Amino acid sequence: MMRILLFLATNLAVVLIANITLSLFGFNGFMAANGVDLNLHQLLVFCAVFGFAGSLFSLFISKWMAKMSTSTQIISQPRTRHEQWLLQTVEELSREAGIKMPEVGIFPAYEANAFATGWNKNDALVAVSQGLLERFSPDEVKAVLAHEIGHVANGDMVTLALVQGVVNTFVMFFARIIGNFVDKVIFKNEEGRGIAYYVATIFAELVLGILAGAQLAGTGAMINALQRLRSEQGVPVTMPDTLTAFGINGGLKHGLAGLFMSHPPLEARIEALRRRG
Repeated sequence: MMRILLFLATNLAVVLIANITLSLFGFNGFMAANGVDLNLHQLLVFCAVFGFAGSLFSLFISKWMAKMSTSTQIISQPRTRHEQWLLQTVEELSREAGIKMPEVGIFPAYEANAFATGWNKNDALVAVSQGLLERFSPDEVKAVLAHEIGHVANGDMVTLALVQGVVNTFVMFFARIIGNFVDKVIFKNEEGRGIAYYVATIFAELVLGILAGAQLAGTGAMINALQRLRSEQGVPVTMPDTLTAFGINGGLKHGLAGLFMSHPPLEARIEALRRRG
């Protein structure tokens, strides 16, 4: 799950930065001949090009971003028995999965967490939190590692990038339609693009991107995982602030902070999944 959240956060940041840059330079390649209305066909092509470009770029930098955002320390020479066991286990699981040995790292977080990422199954990164190593049994840690390496072997990050490219396309497309509506109907601007268009477009992209990301993270067979995370509820979360809102184990949020979470409290999620089952 964490690999998805890291990718989604990176992708959202890349797309927003690209769109802000285009807006600052006044790019309007999807305008109709009158310079005011939207050419929906050209807009869709524009959004598809930049949507997939942003997603693929996010995929190529996913490993670097994961290292930077989680402060993951790569194990080159094991210094402890935990590190030695971790390298040996990942090597064994990778050999069984038929992939090249990925980079292995540990990130300084007390909550139990792990992720695998990378643009290629033979150029991947598998990382676990310090808390996972310290509080989970070797069999539990091995099961988590096997799950993450399975995602790498199946090329799930590439699949996610392609799906995210489609999502980006429609997020950008509808955000610009919303921005145009706000600019023309609400603010009644009849000359080109006003500031309301750009502000509304960026805001809509942010909201739609987060909502789409929450859907991509999936609900699947997550009740057991959520129950395990609930037992970690009292554990401080040390994910970067930019990722905490996306985190599946984001701790308890109250007041205004809770309104911006992409996931409701664990108890509510478990109950919702049970009702759907």
